[in-house]
Parts: sequence; C-alpha cells; structure tokens
Amino acid sequence: MAKVIEGVKPTRMQLLEIKRKKELAKNGHKLLSEKRDALISEFFKIIDIRNELRAKVERELNEAFGKVIEVEMIMGKTNVEDISHQILPLGDIRTTTMNIMGVLTPQMELVSEGDRLNYGFLNTSAKLDEAVMKFSSIMRDLVKLAEVEGTIEDIAREIEKTKRRVNALEHIFIPRFEATEKYIELALSEREREDFFRRKRIKSILAARANAEEN
Repeated sequence: MAKVIEGVKPTRMQLLEIKRKKELAKNGHKLLSEKRDALISEFFKIIDIRNELRAKVERELNEAFGKVIEVEMIMGKTNVEDISHQILPLGDIRTTTMNIMGVLTPQMELVSEGDRLNYGFLNTSAKLDEAVMKFSSIMRDLVKLAEVEGTIEDIAREIEKTKRRVNALEHIFIPRFEATEKYIELALSEREREDFFRRKRIKSILAARANAEEN
C-alpha cells in the first residue's frame, strides 16, 4: 500500500494541490510511456540497420583480405608491406549530432582528400590498386557502422532512463498522490461529520434552553 506524503495537512487547498499534482504525474506518465515505446521501436529499427551493415562490412573485409593475399602472392609480402607505408591516410572523420526524439546521437562522415594511390605503378600490380580501393570503400562503411553503434548505445541509455521515470511515476508518485488524496478526503469527511453533530448538539441545547425559559 502506498504511503501518504509526509507533512500534508488535510485541508481543501491541499486537496486541490494534490489532485493537480496527481493529474500532472499521470500526464507525464502517459507522455513518457509514449516516448519509451517510440524509442524502443526506433532502437530495433537501428539494430536491423546495424546487423545488415555489419554483415556487409564482414563480407567486404573478407574480400579485401583475399585481394591482399593475391597481391602478396604476386609481389611478395615484404614489398606489399613497404608500399603500404607510402599510402596516405584516407582522410578525416567529421562528427556532428542528430536529435532523435530528444536524444543527441552521433553523425560521422569520412571526408576524403582525394586519390590515395600515391605509390609508383611501374613495379606494382593492378591487384594492389584493387585492394587499396577496396579498403578505402570499406572505411566509409566502418565509419557508418561506428556511427550506428554509437546511436544504439545512446538510445539504449535513454530508454533505460525513461523506463526508470515511468516506473517511478507509476509505482511511487501516482500511488502516493492517490493515497494522500484519499487520506485528505477521509479527514475532511470526518471533520464534516463532527461539525454536523456538533451543530446538531448545539441546536438541541439551544432548543432545550428556549423551552426551559418559556416554561
């Protein structure tokens, strides 16, 4: 059974205030429940996107490493390692945020600076070019995958926070407001009964005095 809020005086003004707070709590509970459900729906949509993207990245990485093995067979592992040190970075990652139902989620984009194939072509194989371009393509998907993973974590945290608020309103605050409202109503009702009997008794006493004076 929910506890009555401590320090509450059983007055009509206090009763009106408790009723107002109870309605606010119920409205807040409804809005937060809707937000929680919407976030959960969005969460599972993004999970599907993550799973598809992860499968794509794994498939492309297998293909890319397969091309590296082909290149090493043609050029030799040492030559491939030497040339790999000449390849420039793919670019910078630009980060921003996007608001999803009140949750700021990461947005990440790989900003390329142009052609990364800056090594000599005379002593290299076309297979090397294919491998480099394949890894360059994968990097964009990896950045996108990191963005999606970050979004999943942020939304998951917001879902848990919203769940705690919904549960607190549903199981603590609203029951306390209801219990306090009932307590005040009972106290006021008891006071009204006491006042009624007191007035009735005073009326009887006055009537008896009036009769005695007449006699």
